[in-house]
Amino acid sequence: MAFVDEQNWRSFLDCVDDLLFDERVRSMREIPHHPGCNCYEHSVFVSYVAFRLARRWGLDYRMAARGGLLHDLYLYNARIPGTHPGNQCFDHPVAALRNARALCGQLTEKEENIILSHMWPLARRRPRSREAAVVNLADKFCATVEVFQIWRRMRMRRVVVAA
Repeated sequence: MAFVDEQNWRSFLDCVDDLLFDERVRSMREIPHHPGCNCYEHSVFVSYVAFRLARRWGLDYRMAARGGLLHDLYLYNARIPGTHPGNQCFDHPVAALRNARALCGQLTEKEENIILSHMWPLARRRPRSREAAVVNLADKFCATVEVFQIWRRMRMRRVVVAA
């Protein structure tokens, strides 16, 4: 079975389409992230992988998909000096949470933990739910694929860029 098939993609979009078409989320296209990948592409990739894993493992796949999409919603270019305080690796989850709250309103503790803990074990916040662990795992997988530039050759990239 293909990694991205139409039925799975439609089910995924049902979970996140309200977020995907928000201008704040779309503005992540202007923020460089890993090599050859912007923040929007990375976040959609993480979101889709988390969605597929959570659904396969009987978890709350909607929450995993939405948390995966919002996990890097920090909305600044970290490569420009002075755009953020402190260390990007440790500070961007807090900025992403602040922006996710502004976008979505009230978030549950589980949703907040998904965003805040996605950098574990590099950062101190640990995943406290299976959905948070799935997003954390998906983020590490996707980042590895992007850094080693496997992402450029994947069909998934073409689907995400078109979204």
